[in-house]
Amino acid sequence: MQLSDLLPHLGECADDIALVRSMHTEAFNHRPAQLMLSTGVPRFGRPSFGSWVVYGLGTETRDLPGYVVLSAGRGSSGGTTNWTNGFLPSTYQGVVFRNAGEPVLNLSNPAGVNSALQNASLDAIAELNGQRHALFGDPEIASRIEAYELAFRMQHAAPGVLDLKDESQATLDSYGVERPEPTDVSSKHGGGAGVYQSFARNCLLARRLVERGVRFINLMHASWDQHGDLDNELGYNARMADQPLAALLKDLKSRGLLDSTLVVFAGEFGRTPLAQGNNGRDHHPNAFSVWMAGGGVKGGQVIGHTDDYGWNPVEDPVHVNDFHATLLHLLGLDHLKLAKRFGGLNVRLTNVGGNVVRKLLA
Repeated sequence: MQLSDLLPHLGECADDIALVRSMHTEAFNHRPAQLMLSTGVPRFGRPSFGSWVVYGLGTETRDLPGYVVLSAGRGSSGGTTNWTNGFLPSTYQGVVFRNAGEPVLNLSNPAGVNSALQNASLDAIAELNGQRHALFGDPEIASRIEAYELAFRMQHAAPGVLDLKDESQATLDSYGVERPEPTDVSSKHGGGAGVYQSFARNCLLARRLVERGVRFINLMHASWDQHGDLDNELGYNARMADQPLAALLKDLKSRGLLDSTLVVFAGEFGRTPLAQGNNGRDHHPNAFSVWMAGGGVKGGQVIGHTDDYGWNPVEDPVHVNDFHATLLHLLGLDHLKLAKRFGGLNVRLTNVGGNVVRKLLA
């Protein structure tokens, strides 16, 4: 397996990684391509992959959301459409956590509101919502009731997730939680100051969320959009991601969690093998790479090849919908059966196509 020398830490994990070099998609601009990667189609209104997973599998925690989103950098252009519930009940939407301070804005009670007053308010709201639900049967009312109850439980559980005082210094160092920002490369498109520590902290928080039974964790980082200054900006992003991602894989493995946790690293499309301007690369949906590890994946292998120019796949092409079908299979779900009745149709994540890539399975 050939990996860039910008990724020395991930290189140490090659035996656990399955690298797909023949991914392809139709969308060539960021937002529709992110929608394609997140929801299976390049248009609004469909549930995200994480929402489908929690809808199909449920969650193993009562005190935290089943689907948590952690973001670093300047934010993806697709925004909330990357973790939307679409036409599924809103309880399946991703909940954005901050990686410092309050996990969720307004989670703590405001000044002057004690527990007794909060309980009385929640009981009154639950009674009114229950009456409304009994009258109309609207599933969104049930989701609202559940959201209030979850928010109350999160007040006690969520702050502990972000408190890293019980982590050893060796663990913090392995993820690079306290590492300084580099001064020798540009952060123009990487999100600005503090991204190295922020992304590292998110990777460590992902492991802590896995331990607490959260079903799906989405780590978002933007941007890898190097239309120019490729050497500096790609180097900045690669170093930002390499150490904490490798630490996450090693940490999960050492705790016996990697076999039951599927880790995926992917972008919405690739970059052209030819230059844009003097030293940049343009968007390229025809062929790009993703990797995955753990969760039933057969590691230590490369799937697919492109032509000599890296322009098109010539062996084992993997479409985004094939990717989705495979990920669902690894999670124990049949992509042909996981469906929701909507608009008179049984709608699936892979309605437009998709086949399980058997070579990726252990």
